[in-house]
Amino acid sequence: MEFFKIQKDIPFMSYGRYTTSISLVTFVLAVFFLATKGLNFGVDFTGGTVMEVSYAQSADLNKVRDQLGSIGLHDAQVQNFGSSKDVLIQVPLKQNKAGAKLSEQVLDSLRQQDGSVQLRRVVFVGPQVGKYLVENGEMALLLVSLGIVGYLWMRFEWKFGVAAIIANLHDVIIILGFFAFFQWEFSLSVLAAVLAVLGYSVNESVVVFDRIRENFRKMRKTEVTEIIDNAITRTMSRTIITHASTQMMVTAMLFLGGETLHYFALALTIGILFSIYSSVLVASPILLWLGVSREDFIKPEKTEAEEVLP
Repeated sequence: MEFFKIQKDIPFMSYGRYTTSISLVTFVLAVFFLATKGLNFGVDFTGGTVMEVSYAQSADLNKVRDQLGSIGLHDAQVQNFGSSKDVLIQVPLKQNKAGAKLSEQVLDSLRQQDGSVQLRRVVFVGPQVGKYLVENGEMALLLVSLGIVGYLWMRFEWKFGVAAIIANLHDVIIILGFFAFFQWEFSLSVLAAVLAVLGYSVNESVVVFDRIRENFRKMRKTEVTEIIDNAITRTMSRTIITHASTQMMVTAMLFLGGETLHYFALALTIGILFSIYSSVLVASPILLWLGVSREDFIKPEKTEAEEVLP
């Protein structure tokens, strides 16, 4: 389906040198912030106490934070959970207090402010569990990346696999760089968003790569740069429709999903925007740089002299 059709191919590859330079700079900056500031891991990874409490009326989160600060829990994270009456409280492990005693202290303090508060659930995440989640999260990213390379290698050719994984990891590092620079909380839901972006980005790359392979077979006397430009231009309508529709849903989660889904949706938003950029202006120039050619898909035709010789 096309809402519009571009009549003339856009010369994307003529800007490849500039777009890859921009990508390299942003990638280096993201790695720099990750190395210097690091990720602000949530309780899921660092360990701590997670409490769910419920109020008779809408809870005032600022008052809850002030109340927790009065007992020394300045690092506690407070957010609505499900409804305005339900509150999720996350206290990092560095408070150096046992989970049961800490939950009792928090509940007693909140009841001094509002006697209607009720404790729904308490979960204590130990440091070993947090370490286990970090290691398994890293392993998940590695396995997904290897799976993407293997899939594209088998479906297309090794040059496509290398170009796609560089572009996809570019998206992931950029997301992590944003979270490191702004020190946004990195939780399990954000990790899920990062893994989702990997799959989302490779899907966009596959669509462009499919059209490039098709063009190599149809446009036999055309230059490689023109073949790639045509492939990207012909998929532009599909790209805009797909990404716009996805971003509409993610934007709804970002602004209406509450604090619980905020960083999840934020990671997806960054990933969607950069996946458009990387699949068009990163993966394709890298593919060109790796020397993709018609011979990668089509065997060269033999001349009459070659056919006569035994």
